[in-house]
Amino acid sequence: MSESSSLTQIFQAGGALAQAIQGFTERKQQLEMALAIESAIKDNKQLVAEAGTGTGKTFAYLVPALLSGGKVIISTGTKTLQDQLFNRDLPNVRDALKVPVSVSMLKGRANYLCHYHLQRASVEGRFQSREDAQYIPIIQSFAEHSKTGDKAELTAVPENATIWQNVTSTRDNCLGQECPNYKECFVMEARKQALAADVVVVNHHLFFADVMLRDEGVTELLPSANTVIFDEAHQLPEVAGLFFGEDISTSQLLDLARDTTVAYLSVAKDCVVLGEVVPVLEKACKDFRLVFQFEGSRMPVQKALSLKKFEQAYTDMQTALAKVTEVL
Repeated sequence: MSESSSLTQIFQAGGALAQAIQGFTERKQQLEMALAIESAIKDNKQLVAEAGTGTGKTFAYLVPALLSGGKVIISTGTKTLQDQLFNRDLPNVRDALKVPVSVSMLKGRANYLCHYHLQRASVEGRFQSREDAQYIPIIQSFAEHSKTGDKAELTAVPENATIWQNVTSTRDNCLGQECPNYKECFVMEARKQALAADVVVVNHHLFFADVMLRDEGVTELLPSANTVIFDEAHQLPEVAGLFFGEDISTSQLLDLARDTTVAYLSVAKDCVVLGEVVPVLEKACKDFRLVFQFEGSRMPVQKALSLKKFEQAYTDMQTALAKVTEVL
């Protein structure tokens, strides 16, 4: 039996998915997508697929991915989908296919409780509110019984509660191997499991953090994989830009103009041209802001280019900045 015919049987009425998953129905578009993904994995090619609501895209990529036999990384755009994939969809499909693959989920360190910082917060007792102090016993009990330390599992404490800042670690304040709680560290255990698993579920932010760390030669968070699947891939450009892009705002340029003006008036009055070019930059920045309908708006560059006076205002700002840079 060919791989394609086997995949077809899995998705058809009465197939493995229908037998194991209540409510599963055969869908032509879902099978077509699964076959395309299977082919891309087999031939080591890239595939971009867009599926409408109701297609069943999650099962369409999970089935060929689990049957591929290699290491798989699945990256999602949100932690909500990441949790759903790991806790519900992946186990359901794995059980339906009866494939012996190990799965793991990995999030950024801010999502895991830190034993060291929890103990420190408990002793110091410095909290932003009385509510934060009341959360401590709940979190301590969670730390004793949780296997993962993932704060998403502790629904009794809101994910946006300020207490989490006190009981989780950052890259800057993590003690690493010097930590007295290193052996029981939830972050290190999650990373260890991720490196050993056949299938790892991450989110886009963590995926690109791993790429950046590899490029810098620092470390690696994720295992090398035969297949990488991006769900909610439309978010990739924005997330990748956060890690590898460079940005500058009109606020930064106005700060530059103000600082330069202060320096000009205090120590560089003899540089007359400086006093001439800085006001031009300030005006250009303010004119550029007026192009947008409301302050703080964000939009794709294609849409910005369609705005009236955008190109002229942008060019004027670039020219003004170049002149200030030349004088400085």
